Amino acid sequence: MLSAQVKMIKEIANQIKHFCRDAIVLIVSNPLDILTYFFQTETQFSRNKVIGIASSLDSSRFRYLLSEKLGVKQSQISDAIVLGEHGDTMVPVFSQTKIDGKNSLEILDSNQQEAISKEVRDYWKSLRNYKSRSQFGIAKNTFDVINSILKNNKLKIPASILIKGEFGEHDVCMGIPVIIDKNGVSKIREIKLNKSESESLKISAQTIRNYIQSF
Repeated sequence: MLSAQVKMIKEIANQIKHFCRDAIVLIVSNPLDILTYFFQTETQFSRNKVIGIASSLDSSRFRYLLSEKLGVKQSQISDAIVLGEHGDTMVPVFSQTKIDGKNSLEILDSNQQEAISKEVRDYWKSLRNYKSRSQFGIAKNTFDVINSILKNNKLKIPASILIKGEFGEHDVCMGIPVIIDKNGVSKIREIKLNKSESESLKISAQTIRNYIQSF
């Protein structure tokens, strides 16, 4: 359905560009990063006003799975974020995650990290066993972003925006850490990743770019 989705998002982009050039636009449809990119390039809006909402949902799932596996409250987990593609190459960032103040790499071995990463990537598949789609989680994350913009409350989340050199990437949209307020994305947070995470993020960016370049 990729071709049909890209055609649709370009038509919507041109309508919004014509009627509401000052809009802050949240992209929720899948494939999220690809559609965010084509909306961005079609409108040429400022990149801080075209925001793909998905990595925050992946991060919520990451935090939930960590809490289940380790038997701790989600409130004891901080900085558990997922970057990159909203898809099979998403990158859970263990090196930044704290469990009750302790770095997760001191608690989880490489096999546990890989198992949790796979569960995060496949989470949507398990939802299909109970319902046709995962609309409620993304609705909550989208609400949080809208609320932040309307009330000018700063919100730190990962979101998909156009990359211009951050994390060594260019000309691609993918999930990276940002701060959102009344202006849309007010700041990009370029956090430190370990070698494995940096390499995985590069693969994730190239995967998205390959799809984009197929058009």
